[in-house]
Order: sequence, then structure tokens, then C-alpha cells
Amino acid sequence: MIKNDRYLRALKGETLDRPPVWMMRQAGRYLPEFMKLKEKYDFFTRCQTPELAAEITVQPIRRYGMDAAILFSDILVVPQAMNIEVEMKNGVGPWLPNPIRSMADVDKVIVPNIEETLGYVMDAIRLTKQELNDAVPLIGFAGSPWTLLCYCIQGQGSKNFDKAKEFCFTQPVAAHTLLQKITDTTILYLKEKVKAGVNAVQIFDSWGGMLSPVDYQEFSWKYIQQIIEALKDDAPVIAFGKGCWFALETMAESNASALGVDWTLTPKMARKLAGPHMTLQGNFDPTRLFSPPTTIKKMVTAMIDDFGKDKYIVNLGHGILPNVGLDNAKAFIDAVKEYKQPES
Repeated sequence: MIKNDRYLRALKGETLDRPPVWMMRQAGRYLPEFMKLKEKYDFFTRCQTPELAAEITVQPIRRYGMDAAILFSDILVVPQAMNIEVEMKNGVGPWLPNPIRSMADVDKVIVPNIEETLGYVMDAIRLTKQELNDAVPLIGFAGSPWTLLCYCIQGQGSKNFDKAKEFCFTQPVAAHTLLQKITDTTILYLKEKVKAGVNAVQIFDSWGGMLSPVDYQEFSWKYIQQIIEALKDDAPVIAFGKGCWFALETMAESNASALGVDWTLTPKMARKLAGPHMTLQGNFDPTRLFSPPTTIKKMVTAMIDDFGKDKYIVNLGHGILPNVGLDNAKAFIDAVKEYKQPES
């Protein structure tokens, strides 16, 4: 039994004394203990070494006591397993030396054996579960098929992923073939993660907001929906689309247990679009963590009041930034732990 199951209860829509809190990218670069490991080991070594991934996952829980841990990994381990070369270059970020540009390239992409290619992730989950000792739930994750396609075609990060979009619009058959291969792989991957011990899974559609509402339905949401349907009986699924507020109504009709929202819409609007029964997660602007701790606490309290303490998970609207101060991160977490519902 998970000792602190507040996060899992929020996903079920239960009434709680306060909402749970965790932060996207909480296992990582803003922590000095993480930076010590970063100096010794390169990025994918950290991802692919179960002992390192487990240690990094648990670091923020030790320091701040969030209500959930999220496994340290990366969305790009999936394309790596699919026979697509991915590097992490200093100062550049993700780098794919041979981006996909044709149907012939798509044909070379495989739906892999998960245990053979990503078994190290399952080992990291099992080690992390031992480290956590059922203190809090563990979240597993994957990138959305669209977001992974963006990297596979663009070859690196981008402000607009124009090459990825051009590929979809000029070679739609190839694009949908690739999206389906990524979807099939992601379903197999997340199912193995659940078997290995994660308590919930989150789908990160980091670049969904690059698409128009119509194109979002065709090239992103219908594939995310396949993943939700495949996983819904195995574990709670949280869908987070950055910049995708326009799709919240449609997303709320799915079997997702929760929807993540970014900071570009108000809690009131998010609730209106998603409806009263959907658990929402978010939506503090990560850059706001540079505000003084007293301001952070006031803003977090107001955010909870606006969303309501139930059917709500406190989080950032995207990942924590690397140069946020430790006391500022602590203020964010503490504000939630100290939350008291206003007298009516």
C-alpha cells in the first residue's frame, strides 16, 4: 500500500484535505545533488543506468517530500528503441543525425521488443520502487506520438517545427504510418512500465500547441486517444498538451484520469472547458518561480482557491527551469502542504 496516496486519490476525483503536488522535471537540473551526477555521467548514461535513474528520481522526494515521484528518463528513449539514432548535444539539446524525410526512412523504423530495447527503464522502475518503499506513487511517462515525430523529422528542437509540419502536410501517408508506429511502441512501452510498478502514466504532448485545432485532431489527439484507451484499465493516464487549451473539451470526453494545463488560461476557463468531473493538473508559470518565496506562496494559494482543492493536482504549467532557487521550489511545495480551504 502507498503510504501517501493523495495523488492517486485526486486522479479518482476523491475529496481531499488538500490537493497533491509534484513538479514536472522535478527530478533534475535545478538540484545541486543532480548536478554532481551530471558532472560525472552524460545524459543518456544517466537515463540508461538504472541505479542513476533511480537515485535521480528519489532526490527531490528526499529534499521536498512531493506527493508523487516521476521516473527520471527522457521521451527520446522511445525513438532510440525504434532504430532512430538520437544524441544529446551540449548547447543544442536533442540531435538526430539522420532525420526522417521520406517513406523509405519511415519503413526503416521498427516497433521494437520493449524488454530488449528498453529493459533498463523497467530495471530503473523496480529499483526506484525499492528506494521509495511505498512512500509516494511513481509516475511513468512517454512523449506523445506527435511530439516524438517532431524531433524525428526536424532532427532537433525548434521554435515552430516547420519541417515536421511540412512533412505531415506533403507526405500524410508517411506521417500517419510513422505516428502509428510510435503509438504502437508507446502503448507496449507504457504497459511494460505499469507491469514494472509505476502507479500512473503521463503523456507529454510538448509540441501539440504547434498545430491548428483541426490539425491537432488529425496528427496528435487521435493517437493520444489510442494510448489512453489501451492503458485505461491498467493505470490512470494523465494527458498534458502544452498550448492545447483549444482541445480541452474534446480531451475531457476521453478516458483520461486527468488533464494537464499550462499557464496560458485561467483555472476558471480550464474548468469550464474540461467540465466539472475531470481532474485537472497545473498550471503555475514555471518562470513565476523566480518571484520571491512569499509571492509564490500567495500565488499558489490563490491558484488552488481558483481551481478548487478537489479534482485537482498542483503542478507547474511546464517543467521547472534549471536556475530556479531551492528556496523558491520549496515555497511552491510548502504552499500546497500548508493549504487551508477558505471559510465559506
